[in-house]
Amino acid sequence: MAQAEDASGLRIPAAWKFTVGSISAVLLGLLFIIAGVWKITDPFAAAERMRQALVPAPLSLAAAVGFGAAETVAGAWLIVPRFRRWGAWLSALLLVAFMIYIAVNYGPLRGEDCNCFPWVRRAVGPAFFISDAIMLLMAVAGGVWSRPASGRRSAAMVVGVVAVFALVSLGVAAVRQSTVTAPPSILVEGQPFSLERGRVFIYFFDPECGHCDLAARQMSRYRWRNVSVISVPTAQPQFARDFIQATGFASRISTDVQRLRETFRFLDPPYAVALENGRLRAAISRFEGNEPEQTLRRLGFIE
Repeated sequence: MAQAEDASGLRIPAAWKFTVGSISAVLLGLLFIIAGVWKITDPFAAAERMRQALVPAPLSLAAAVGFGAAETVAGAWLIVPRFRRWGAWLSALLLVAFMIYIAVNYGPLRGEDCNCFPWVRRAVGPAFFISDAIMLLMAVAGGVWSRPASGRRSAAMVVGVVAVFALVSLGVAAVRQSTVTAPPSILVEGQPFSLERGRVFIYFFDPECGHCDLAARQMSRYRWRNVSVISVPTAQPQFARDFIQATGFASRISTDVQRLRETFRFLDPPYAVALENGRLRAAISRFEGNEPEQTLRRLGFIE
């Protein structure tokens, strides 16, 4: 079909191009909104995923909120026809930047979950670049085969709404994390152990995780100040005792992992929580450099 002009004088692409571009834009927009809102509504978990993807720890929370907001804006723009071309170029920019980042860090990240979308497991590898290239083509089709964008003020309002939503979600998540209360008691070495009295440090680990091993060896050198130290295997509990003996991390073992994970939400170990009289003082997901030593010393848990 030849191109035609509508009443406003805009040149409309051929019908099939317009249809393909619209479908591509809407599908990609929904994916971006899901990914962005996922990060925004759980920013601390998203920051943990960023750290696992080798984003520097001091930048991980800002990166999680920032990318979540950018993905949400791109998705919303893609779905609204008058903003579609702007959304297409923003989403294409995000995809290209992400592909370059993964390519630069391909060695250490190969085989790891990219943590891009909820409910979807995508390991870093050749298939990852193929799927992102397909999404990039969808973004280009949505941008090229769409009407020229218009309505800058309305588009800016979308950015403002998403920014406010992201900041409010971050504040709510921070308050929620600061008011987390541990279960009254758990089973430790087969006996009930109260978490409501005194200081307790709980370390979650996988006996077959090299990073967990290094973290435990590092913490084995700490001088604890009246703190009950408990280790909780997240997998292969039959190897927990061997792990403790091999690393020299003096601690008691609890297998109440399911109950604890319902309260302390985290992805993969190593992970730890510092409790005082049943209340969460700090959630620790960084075990490198001067962490968790700096945090624990600040809390008075170690000398």
